[in-house]
Formats: sequence, structure tokens, C-alpha cells
Amino acid sequence: MSDAKLLHRIDRLESRHAIAELISIYGIACDDHDMPRLMGLFTPDAVFDTRNGLMRAVEPTEIEAMFTQAFKIRGPAFHWTHDHIVEFDDNDPDSATGTVLSHAETTPHGEPSLAAMRYEDIYRRRDGRWLFAKRTINFLYYVPAREYLTALNQETRVTVAGNRLPADYPENLLAWQEFDARHKKT
Repeated sequence: MSDAKLLHRIDRLESRHAIAELISIYGIACDDHDMPRLMGLFTPDAVFDTRNGLMRAVEPTEIEAMFTQAFKIRGPAFHWTHDHIVEFDDNDPDSATGTVLSHAETTPHGEPSLAAMRYEDIYRRRDGRWLFAKRTINFLYYVPAREYLTALNQETRVTVAGNRLPADYPENLLAWQEFDARHKKT
């Protein structure tokens, strides 16, 4: 293996680790309401979004305002991540995308709540640091803990300000729909 290929592989391994730490730091900063740390994780042109469009912010000032509003109504929380897939851009060593599977326990307005999410991320390396260029949350569910046992059987399993909204996935995924069409009786 050439030195260039070896250096490329090392960079990918180090980058994968740095991105994993970025994701962990995000969760800790959210749980701690550590705004300076949280805001240091985004590029200057970053976008934060949700598939349902309820949380959308462009650039750091809007992102900070969005998180400030969210944290004002939220007490203790715990975010944790599970599996993480990173795909690097073969044409740009400073660009990657990723999917993060995650859960959160939160307390909006004092109501213990549970969430399962997929984050769809775009990462950019700036001045040697990997940052979020775009982060989109897709909710499988976000419900008060007292409703958890029945929520998964409903299409409207995302609760926002007391209103139930349709989940972001999996029902809208093509693979899910094709499976249902082929294997489930209506």
C-alpha cells in the first residue's frame, strides 16, 4: 500500500472517530443546556431541520434561538446515540454524510417524554474540525411517557404542544410501502 493510500485510510479512521465524538458532544450539550458548546458544533452556514418542519433554523443565530426556545420549556433530558453510519465524499475529503439512530428522554413543560429519532447529517471539516453543516431530525415517535405503550401502534405518534402529528417514518419510506404492498393484506 502506498503512503498516500495509508494516509487516506488513517484520515478516514480519525475522521470517523471525530464525527462520532461530535455527535456525542451534541447530546451532552443538549442535556446540559450548554449553548456555547452546542453552538460550536455547527458551521457558519449550518441548517437545523426536522422532517415535519416544526423546527427549522438557518445559520448560527437562528439555530441558537431555536435551541434557546426549546431549552426554556425543557427540564432534565438525556440523549443517547446508538448506531451511526458515515459515508465520506470521495471527491472532497472535508465532506461526509451520516445517519444516527438515537433516543431521548426529555421533560417538555415538566412532562416526562420519550423519543426515538434518526438524524440525517451533513458534516464538513473546517480548520481541522468536523462540524454539522446540516442536521435533520426524523421522529419515529415523541410522546409523553404515560402514552408510550400505545403510541407505537398509531400513525400520529409525535406530540408537540399537546397536538399529535404523524411520525416522520417508517410509513413514508419506499421500502416500507413496498413491503406492505407485497406482504400485508389490507
